[in-house]
Amino acid sequence: MIPFSILDLSPIVEGGDASQALRNTIDLAQHAERWGYLRYWLAEHHNIPSVASAATSVVICAVAGQTSTIRVGAGGIMLPNHSPLVIAEQFGTLESLFPGRIDLALGRAPGSDQLTARALRRKPGDAETFPHDVLELITYFHAQSGQPVRAIPGTGLKVPVWILGSSLYGAQLAAELGLPYAFASHFAPALMMDAIAAYRNGFRPSQFLARPHLMLGVNAVIGETDEEAKQLFTSHQQAFVNLRRGTPGPLPPPDPGFLERIPAQERWEIGQTLSVSVVGSVRYVQAAFEEFIGRTQADELILVAQIYDHAARLRSYELAAALRDQVDMRVG
Repeated sequence: MIPFSILDLSPIVEGGDASQALRNTIDLAQHAERWGYLRYWLAEHHNIPSVASAATSVVICAVAGQTSTIRVGAGGIMLPNHSPLVIAEQFGTLESLFPGRIDLALGRAPGSDQLTARALRRKPGDAETFPHDVLELITYFHAQSGQPVRAIPGTGLKVPVWILGSSLYGAQLAAELGLPYAFASHFAPALMMDAIAAYRNGFRPSQFLARPHLMLGVNAVIGETDEEAKQLFTSHQQAFVNLRRGTPGPLPPPDPGFLERIPAQERWEIGQTLSVSVVGSVRYVQAAFEEFIGRTQADELILVAQIYDHAARLRSYELAAALRDQVDMRVG
């Protein structure tokens, strides 16, 4: 079976607040567990009015504490924002509290604008040490006898480490280190096929993984009809344009006429950047999933649904879960 997972930014909607967003995150995670999703990942972003998951480790703890079987993790932690030791300690603590259920995916972007990056005490060259920082973090989980600095909790715990990426850089690093790789095709699809090839062709088996494991991000919005799904997706499209214009805000409600009112250039940017999106009724989305999985041979999909109405968001993920086995039977 091709597993489906969820990537959640704990969306803060217009008229709502972070408290409501985080309650919705826990509710969605509980439903996702019942619907058979494999993982529930939270993303680190800072100073974005629509994202409540900035303190990612804290939100992971809240979600894991209110669920019992689903894997919970970071998708991801932007490692140059942090000390590798601190992250090892945080995720060692999470793994100690919730054994066998914690994932740690690492990225090198700031998860914010440059001004916010400076407020995080991030320096311009920090991303250049990303490979070294990843290896340092891994050594804290696999400390050798006599290692002078140890992560406590953390040492000796089996926390799976993933590499996140939106370019060839992450694909090549994950391949070299023999780690699982998650590609951000849901917002950076241009190099997807090249990154897949780089990862699979360059993969070196390691103590962590014998063969490549590829996860791809997909925007998935499913409605009772194609038109309903397209209308729900306009919230995400509006948020994308607002962010590109430098005017980010809470996730807006659907606006059926939005695309017709914006310049052609912005419509083109939406089409390019959000091209890995399956938006429609069950019948359309099933065919779209089959085509995408067949083309990429992904080992796992992680679904993103930036939907304004929480009930509609739940329904979309429920319908996606119902499609999972049907898609697998056709593709497998």
